[in-house]
Amino acid sequence: MDWFEDDTFWADFSGVLFAPERLVQARRWVASSPLLDLPPGTTVLDLGCGPGTYAVPLAERGAQVTGVDLSAVMLDRAREAARTAGLTVRLVRADMREFVEPNYYDLIISMYTSFGYFPDPAQNQRVLRNAWQSLVPGGRLLMDLFSKEIFARWAGTPKVVEVDGGALFMRDTILDDWTRFRSDWTLVRGDTARHGFFEQFVYSAAEIRSMLAAAGFTDILCFGGFAGEPYDDNAKRLVVRATRPLGAEETRP
Repeated sequence: MDWFEDDTFWADFSGVLFAPERLVQARRWVASSPLLDLPPGTTVLDLGCGPGTYAVPLAERGAQVTGVDLSAVMLDRAREAARTAGLTVRLVRADMREFVEPNYYDLIISMYTSFGYFPDPAQNQRVLRNAWQSLVPGGRLLMDLFSKEIFARWAGTPKVVEVDGGALFMRDTILDDWTRFRSDWTLVRGDTARHGFFEQFVYSAAEIRSMLAAAGFTDILCFGGFAGEPYDDNAKRLVVRATRPLGAEETRP
């Protein structure tokens, strides 16, 4: 079983991965980001939706949202968040390597570095191709990544982060000549400790642009955040927007 298929990882570390401040931040960006300025009725696919951190605020603002995730635990939490908010969000348990709904979505989002999980590079490329197919011509893909350039400033020394009721110890290891990385986490609360890890590809802006172009996207733009700021040495995230061109044919390889 690959790490991302283990629902206990998502359940045990959800308080860290999807901390309350992330929900506040997501709501702020949905309300203010020019990259998420959507007219009511926009069809949105949240690919790797987790507990609905972006799916619910987007639905609140009138988008028709589908959330896809492999984790049943995360989908249950997303379902509860939508129910509490009195909203309808379509939630689908599926593998992003397989999920395709051709010519359906105006916007696809991939948030919190939910891309690059698969050890076979061809499978990560397939996710982009699936997204291209699922967009309507003229539709856009928006990806939020912890890029290689930013990760290079972060990696190197173990980190300790205070969390609700305890502390999280993090140690990162660079793999395969800066192609991938492994992050080992130990969450300590009282006299209990929970260890987990994840591995994934880490991409530079140039690498992700090349992958998007190979999948058929055009008008590929890189930003340093959701305010649309430049992607430069001050960037804290890599946010990439790409477009499925008008008139693009489904027969593209």
